[in-house]
Amino acid sequence: MTQSESQKSEKRFERIRSFVLRAGRTTGGQQRALDELGPQYLIPFQEQALDLVAAFQGSTNPKILEIGFGMGETTAKIAALRSQDDFLAIEVHTPGVGALLKLIGENNLSNLRLIRHDAVEVLEKMIALNSLDGIHIYFADPWHKKRHHKRRLIQSPFVKLLVSKLKPGAYLHLATDWHNYAEQMLLVLNAETTLQNTSANRIKVETFSSEEAAKSGETVNEFKPSLEQLSSEHLGYVERPSYRPITKFETRGIKLGHGVWDLVYQKK
Repeated sequence: MTQSESQKSEKRFERIRSFVLRAGRTTGGQQRALDELGPQYLIPFQEQALDLVAAFQGSTNPKILEIGFGMGETTAKIAALRSQDDFLAIEVHTPGVGALLKLIGENNLSNLRLIRHDAVEVLEKMIALNSLDGIHIYFADPWHKKRHHKRRLIQSPFVKLLVSKLKPGAYLHLATDWHNYAEQMLLVLNAETTLQNTSANRIKVETFSSEEAAKSGETVNEFKPSLEQLSSEHLGYVERPSYRPITKFETRGIKLGHGVWDLVYQKK
């Protein structure tokens, strides 16, 4: 990505907020973790590329970025399971950052580093091109109402930004429990020519109607499928990879008959 392209990207994302800052209360345990473990594991936002090897005290293990880890339970479990990999996890909400720092301390996890900042700015400023071995984005806010779909994180410009940070052969793994967002993710990612869907299954779109399709010559800021996409079959979803644990929230949803969709892509 050239400097001018980066500047255009920054202007594009200034208008997008994929999250809402909530005023959640930080518990005493979370605050202690922030105070005691933050200096070691919490990396401040900076306006220049982060030295990933130095951030992990000289480790040359594969580097995986996670965007939006919530309260960090899944992130901690994956880091414990995959001790041969290093994980850089981004979250804007202080209670979640404190909660994950607490888990790092309780489980002696040395392969996790956290950044408390907007993920778009972190990607643009702190992550070098072709530097990541993988990216995880699990259960991003689906912005259920149609008038809010423009806030969804997975849109073509952001995907191009993600891909630019991946090494050739690196992977992108997303999961969502909202079918319409899963289909948006699928269509956006399948259309990115530098990514290969690892699924062998083929599906047709079910949650978008022809009335929601992009009209000829129309320019919109958010994703709209084309009529061709609505009428075609597409490479689809994968089985949940064994390293992604099922969360308590996910388990409740499955018992209620809700679906969960995993998508895994590889950079060509």
